[in-house]
Amino acid sequence: MKLGQLLRAALCAAACLGATAAYAQNYKSEYKLSIVVSQAFPWGQGAEIWSKLVRERTDGRINIKVYPGTSLVQGDQTREFTAIRQGVIDMAVGSTINWSPQIRELNLFSLPFLMPDYAALDALVQGEVGRDLFARISKAGVEPLAWGENGYRQISNSKRTIKRPEDMKGMKLRVVGSPLYIDTFTALGANPTQMSWADAQPALASGAVDGQENPLSIYAGSKLYTVGQKYLTLWNYVNDPLVFVVNKEVWASWTDKDREIVRQAALDAAKQQVQIARKGVTPQDPSMLTDIKGQGVEVTELSQADHDAFVAATKPVYEKWKKTIGEDLVTKAEKSIAARQK
Repeated sequence: MKLGQLLRAALCAAACLGATAAYAQNYKSEYKLSIVVSQAFPWGQGAEIWSKLVRERTDGRINIKVYPGTSLVQGDQTREFTAIRQGVIDMAVGSTINWSPQIRELNLFSLPFLMPDYAALDALVQGEVGRDLFARISKAGVEPLAWGENGYRQISNSKRTIKRPEDMKGMKLRVVGSPLYIDTFTALGANPTQMSWADAQPALASGAVDGQENPLSIYAGSKLYTVGQKYLTLWNYVNDPLVFVVNKEVWASWTDKDREIVRQAALDAAKQQVQIARKGVTPQDPSMLTDIKGQGVEVTELSQADHDAFVAATKPVYEKWKKTIGEDLVTKAEKSIAARQK
């Protein structure tokens, strides 16, 4: 190589190093990652895996600290998405339920009895519907990277066995801050009460509310059987996907290489997180359910006729919210589910 070429190569290398150094100077010493629950749950474990992978793969250039209990927004999980968009929060592994007040299309996953099995959920988040929703999240000002999973939500209470809608009549049940959940439980004859998860556990312990609905991992991890939740019904009425996201300005501040590292780490962490979320709660592996029964909990599995009664009771809610969410999106979801590989 001639001297001139060597000099040009050296200058180019120096410029690249200078650009990388300049980027690195703009990086924060810590990036705040928000989650609703603690790291003891599959949700929080996914956040920790993502944080660790990013730190390792960027050689510490991007250092993420996980903030559980939605502590960055004083425990108000429905404010989390707005805080990410505004830059109060840098990153999050968030619930589609909690973000649905800001992005109405995310209510799709809370349509009662839309997704009969895990294959149905996978068909949505890994297909065209998932891509459409990522585009909507991005348009709202947050960079979505991967889909995780909180799980199918089951219902527990301290009063009686729930097998049919009439068993819920007058029951005071904690629900998340979503109008769709209010409509669903009102249609079933219950008295839904909105409160954060931080407030829910003492409310259950004191008897201020009779019951709640959450994935089995949350039920077991929070030991809700110790606060009177002795009746548990498996009805799989909704599943709550999680989304791994980054604030747009933070995302733009990283080099292309680091953005790709963070994206791939999110995909890898999400894959692990979904596996953790499904551990012990499937027909192939019911170990968590076995442990719950071992705590003296009465577990009820619905017959097809009982299941159909709940579907019929919530059908008006489904039809109302289909219009709110967007009929085209819901129809696309229904078709994707019908065509799924079981």
